[in-house]
Amino acid sequence: MGAGHAHRLYRHGHSPVHALPPHAKLAAVFCFVLVVVSTPREAMWAFGVYALLLAVVARAARVPAAFLLKRLLIEVPFVAFAVLMPFVAQGERVDVLGVSLSVSGLWGAWNVLAKGTLGVAASVLLASTTELRELLLGLQRLKLPPLLVQIASFMIRYGDVITDEMRRMRIARESRGFQARGVRQWGVLARSAGALFIRSYERGERVHLAMVSRGYAGSMPVIDEVTASRAQWTYALALPSAALLVCLLGWTL
Repeated sequence: MGAGHAHRLYRHGHSPVHALPPHAKLAAVFCFVLVVVSTPREAMWAFGVYALLLAVVARAARVPAAFLLKRLLIEVPFVAFAVLMPFVAQGERVDVLGVSLSVSGLWGAWNVLAKGTLGVAASVLLASTTELRELLLGLQRLKLPPLLVQIASFMIRYGDVITDEMRRMRIARESRGFQARGVRQWGVLARSAGALFIRSYERGERVHLAMVSRGYAGSMPVIDEVTASRAQWTYALALPSAALLVCLLGWTL
């Protein structure tokens, strides 16, 4: 349970951003997203500056643009929602290429796209430069409720275990000639899901009993004490500080 846990978003490296303590990076990303959300949507130039700041961070972290753009595809459902807003929103209308669109809907779509994309990009940069185990240690260092940190830790670790169990069950079905072609095969899939639930529940019970037998009393021991120096905090907070200055200019100009 204490072993490192790599994830697909993480990109191994030795950049200055990788070397920052996880709780400092978490605080920096949270403050940056808070500043972006607080920026007026009419200050369109400010969002361009935010994107430039993230590009500088990505360059310092040695994260390729293709790597970042590929993982931004996770926001496609939000993009689809934003595209529909100018068509369904009420209020003043304007013609764009012969199509009647709502002015408030256009502003709302821009607001969702700009702020959502920047928030997702900042989160992807955080995940690509910080391992999951370090993120959990950072959350613990930021004094989040220990129970929530433990739940997140177990969810991350056993998510892969259950996924691997599903893969083995699928291979076993296919090796026996099973193919899910229609409704008739739903019964087999349902029984497989039930078996997976029972196996996962039993595995969880065994793990809990093993933890209790080793002295677990509701809290996990702190193995690594993560600290951050004043210089590291200054380096980490450079991004939200610059973004805050841009936000203030966006409200005043």
